[in-house]
Amino acid sequence: MSDSKAADAASHPGAGSHATEDERLLESVEDIRTIGKDAWRVFRIMGEFVEGFEEMSQIGPAVSVFGSARISADDTMYRRCVETTRLLGEAGYAIITGGGPGIMEAANRGARLAGVKSVGCNIELPFEQRSNEFLDVSIDFRYFFVRKTMFVKYASAFVIFPGGFGTLDELFEALTLIQTGKVHNFPIVLFGSRYWSGMLDWIRQTMAAEGKILPSDMDLIHVTDEPADATEHIVRRRPESGSKRPER
Repeated sequence: MSDSKAADAASHPGAGSHATEDERLLESVEDIRTIGKDAWRVFRIMGEFVEGFEEMSQIGPAVSVFGSARISADDTMYRRCVETTRLLGEAGYAIITGGGPGIMEAANRGARLAGVKSVGCNIELPFEQRSNEFLDVSIDFRYFFVRKTMFVKYASAFVIFPGGFGTLDELFEALTLIQTGKVHNFPIVLFGSRYWSGMLDWIRQTMAAEGKILPSDMDLIHVTDEPADATEHIVRRRPESGSKRPER
């Protein structure tokens, strides 16, 4: 993904001339008419889930890749992302991204080089967000929470490159699901040790030290700077069944 494009919204106050569906959904309820609209909105949300399930269920084993939308093709991380997803593709994984530029484009480009399915889960934003040119499957979502469900439900792992708020949102969503036992056998790879070191030091020295998480929770994250190592970590953790349920 993306910086997941949510991060960009903070840098574009007032961008766009229309409210998105997410924006309308999160408006405060002020009168009976708004309450009625909220009730009917459930059917649109349900339809978006159904469409996503139908499209995504066809892609097979996959890895979701996230990171900044704001990097160019001459960035070192862009090139490493292309190599990482090419190797993952050669190992039999389709690649899922947020469908936009930057790291998303790099990930989908690597999938194309490997000849595996390249998927983009796009999101409606109040400002223009172009899709990249390396998508085989492009699905449009109005609601962030529906889109985030697809990233986890249809992936066997996450690879997270340097990014902003949207990238952190995906990272901590996945960590919460794993820590609370909602998903299992789900590797998370942080790519770029220098970029992530400050955050990881704070988690270890503050959160874990104060007992807010267990020290062993740090084992949920694999940090690397090498495409081959990222791929090996994911492949090694792949259960025979491909299930995210615990092995028995």
